[in-house]
Amino acid sequence: MSNVISFEEVEKRVCVIREQQMLIDRDVAELYGVETKDINRAVKNNPDKFPDGYIVSLNKKEWDSLT
Repeated sequence: MSNVISFEEVEKRVCVIREQQMLIDRDVAELYGVETKDINRAVKNNPDKFPDGYIVSLNKKEWDSLT
């Protein structure tokens, strides 16, 4: 089994919100084989590692449009 994530696997999870391509936390977690809470914890504990605008919070309407 390969640990390499294919471009196609990432590409099919990309969504467009606010005219920007994004990956949501649950998809990032799945791609890395961890739980969503672990991704969110890493972001919370290391905010300086992410450039401004890299992490966004979706409003209810945006979130609902994904499900």
